[in-house]
Amino acid sequence: MDYKKRLDTLIGAVISQGGSDLHLVSGNNPVIRVSGNLVPLLSEEKLSPQDVEGLVSEMLTAEVKKRLLEKREVDFSFAFADQARFRGHAYFERGNMCSALRLIPRQIKTLEELKIPSIINNFTDKTQGFFLVVGPVGQGKTTTLAAMIERINTTRTEHIVTIEDPIEYLFEDKKSIINQREVRTDTLDFPTALASVFREDIDVLMIGEMRTPETIATAVTAAETGHLVFSTLHTNNAAQTIDRIIDSFPAAGQDQIRVQLAGSLIGIFSQRLVPRVSGGLIPACELLINNNAVQNLIRERRTHEINTVIETSGEEGMIDMNRSLAELVRAGEITIETAYSRSWNPQTLDRLV
Repeated sequence: MDYKKRLDTLIGAVISQGGSDLHLVSGNNPVIRVSGNLVPLLSEEKLSPQDVEGLVSEMLTAEVKKRLLEKREVDFSFAFADQARFRGHAYFERGNMCSALRLIPRQIKTLEELKIPSIINNFTDKTQGFFLVVGPVGQGKTTTLAAMIERINTTRTEHIVTIEDPIEYLFEDKKSIINQREVRTDTLDFPTALASVFREDIDVLMIGEMRTPETIATAVTAAETGHLVFSTLHTNNAAQTIDRIIDSFPAAGQDQIRVQLAGSLIGIFSQRLVPRVSGGLIPACELLINNNAVQNLIRERRTHEINTVIETSGEEGMIDMNRSLAELVRAGEITIETAYSRSWNPQTLDRLV
């Protein structure tokens, strides 16, 4: 079988149908995700184990395929002509190879096009500090982060370094110089790359994901020493994010990271992609701005009070998730049922809709 031709057909279907993901699992039809829903491609034959391996092999270099067979799972990136890039993950299930691909459009959308609140632009104007975009997998964190980096690229003359695993969005130098480093291709690992950024005369650092205490500590130190640092975490909201960061350190080091984080953090943006009435997805969000009150709560181990600060600080630009959902309902963008299903506190939402 011509697996390259079949892969081209499947990827073409993802793009033409406005899909975000492609799943290749033996015994099933290829499946794409459209507006959050899984849709089997019934016009395509069910995949055999040999089909999946053939399709995956078309996307992997010999080195990456060797790592897949040794480790039984691997992340990779894959370019489809000049139309799109995909972030891929290949893995094994009951002895058979599987793969999940996430579409990364060639064009980087602006924050306005993504329907991200305009206040987020303020954080791209900063020259120092630590800003996090958080949320579960598949909620648009990488896309929002790319839009923020691209805004800096088009408005400021900076040296921007990204450390990613794998590289997702591709940037072209505009006013800024952007160096994109991929783990295992351009650098040994995240700690090695982060250790060298201080010798690279950088202004802005983007870390694809903070996975270890060592990565977090270096990111916070970079923010403390005059750099603007962006990264992501798989957490639900601002308060949980702060707790996750602190709890990732041994007890003896938690007081130090608590003080460092209180001083270097500038904001945490949490987002969820919510189904629109008109079709497609729209973000609902929460924004924590690290003011004096928040700094004190972090230092004093009172992060459980952060949600209340967010709810009562709208005039400072903070955004409460329930208020964001309620505004989308009032604007006719989402249904009330959708809002309740995405709310962390439906009882509070009752008072807003």
